[in-house]
This record gives sequence, structure tokens and C-alpha cells, in this order.
Amino acid sequence: MKRERICLIIACLLSFALTTGIMERRMEVVHAEVAQTQKTLAEEVFRFHVIAESNSVKDQRIKLHVRDTVLSYMKSQMPETERKSAQLTKDWVKKHQKELVKTADEVLKKEGVSYRAQAKVTSCYFPDKRYGDIIFPEGEYEALRITLGSGKGHNWWCVLYPSLCFTNATCAVVDEDGKKELKEALSAEEYEMVTAASEFKIKWFFFGNSDKNTEEEHTKESD
Repeated sequence: MKRERICLIIACLLSFALTTGIMERRMEVVHAEVAQTQKTLAEEVFRFHVIAESNSVKDQRIKLHVRDTVLSYMKSQMPETERKSAQLTKDWVKKHQKELVKTADEVLKKEGVSYRAQAKVTSCYFPDKRYGDIIFPEGEYEALRITLGSGKGHNWWCVLYPSLCFTNATCAVVDEDGKKELKEALSAEEYEMVTAASEFKIKWFFFGNSDKNTEEEHTKESD
């Protein structure tokens, strides 16, 4: 009887270790797939990043003033044809960096501060960003980054393309038109990821890329 109990305990421990190992391996695969999808997603979006001089109340207020003014400038000056893709938006921004810096500097001069703005299109790390039921996963994204002065203060960011820049946090929910634009800009898998990030991970954990496997099987059958 004692031997049977020992065997049962050993069997349970081995089963637990095996299950844990399988789950850990599966999670590694999930994280790797999500990271890869994020990299693909990053090629389809272009973000906007503003960094304040400091965390003082005044500098944080100025940061938001610059944000609003620069966004307003881009909205009024960027042709509709340049808003059709992340690359076109990025190209327009690169061509008009001097004007964007000038727009930001005009705000800083009116505010009476001595520091000035710098603008650069660069790759930045962003944490998760949620807009109601839409979430952009953390990772590296290309962005227009405007640094005010020493840039030691808290920052503000949004998605410039597709157009998801909300200046009012209480209204930062993507409407149906925004979702339609987002869906047109992204692949089906990318759209699934940003609209249902948790479900996306669960799907990959249990099923993997079942759609892809099905497509591969159909291709083989066709061949």
C-alpha cells in the first residue's frame, strides 16, 4: 500500500513537471508569435511622441499645448493623399520637419520659456496603448518624436496613422469609422490582435495559427 502511494506521488509529480514544461514551452511560442505579429504591425502604423522638458506643472501643460498645435498643423496641412498609408504619412512628416519644429517653437516662445523643440523620425519603444476595446501591443514603433528642451519630463503619444490621436483622454475610444480605417490599414491577423489582444493570445496558446495551417493544407492539395 505504501509503495503504491509512493508510485502515485511520483507519477503525479512527473505528470505535473511534464505539463508545466509543455505549458512553458507553449507560452514561449505564444510570446514569440505575438512579438512577431507586433513587428509586422509596426510596419503598418506611424506614431506621434512628445516629450516634455520636465515634470513641472507648467512644462507638462506646455507639452500638451505643443501637442495640440502640432496635431492641428498636420491636420490642416497634410494632404488627404498623404494619409493613405504609414509610409506616405512618414514621408510627409520627414519633408516638413522644419515646419513642425517651427510650429512647436512658436508655442514655446509664446509661453516665454527659453528651451526649444527638436523633431526626429525614429524608432521608439512604446508600452501597451489602449483605446477602449482596441489595444496596440508594446514594442518598437517608428514615430515622429518631438523633444522639448532636455526632454526629461513625462511623455505623451498616440497613433498618427491610422488616425488615432485623441487629445481628450475621456474620449479616447475608436468609433466605427476609425475601426473601418484601422481594418483597411491592417491585415486580418493584425486587426484581430489590436481588437482582441487577450483572445489573440488564448487562441495561439490552445490552437496556434490554425488559419495558416488550413491555408497551407489547401495549397498542398492544390499543388
